[in-house]
Amino acid sequence: MTNEEKLQQEQAAEEKETVCEETCEEACETAEEQTEEQQAEPAKDPEEEALNAKYLRLMADFQNFRRRTEKEKNDIYAFANEKIVSELLNVIDNFERALAMATEGDGFAEGMKLIFKQLQGVLEKSGVAEIEALGQDFDPNFHNAVMMEDSAEYESGKVTEVLQKGYMLNNRVIRPSMVKVAN
Repeated sequence: MTNEEKLQQEQAAEEKETVCEETCEEACETAEEQTEEQQAEPAKDPEEEALNAKYLRLMADFQNFRRRTEKEKNDIYAFANEKIVSELLNVIDNFERALAMATEGDGFAEGMKLIFKQLQGVLEKSGVAEIEALGQDFDPNFHNAVMMEDSAEYESGKVTEVLQKGYMLNNRVIRPSMVKVAN
């Protein structure tokens, strides 16, 4: 699917959503007006009361639907760049490996450090954050334990070494940290 087709689909979905929202707002306003009128006059017929209860349930269901679609829309915007960020994490890993091998005083290495900081800044603005792992309690939600080792420095269940950094995007884990854990 081309970008143009995706754009057309998004525009069609937005138009459909706008129509649904307008219809919903009109229905809710009408329902609120009718509810106010009904509260002023007591219901006389049990059948009418049943219809009113059914109507109110339907109105509540529709409001829940609106809230749910709004939340889904916000999630789509928040995590739309997840795929490209995941791909960039491999680039960041390679940058870090290259900078670890650089010698001090090398002008090229200094330039690479500046570019790396700039890349990290861009990712942070996009909502990407590194998962802190070293010395923390092991948490399977954030860490992927690859090895266990005896450690005099750390207590049992603590992360002793980070083999691969983990990252979160808007408080959602997109790559867990690969770690060693103390026995």
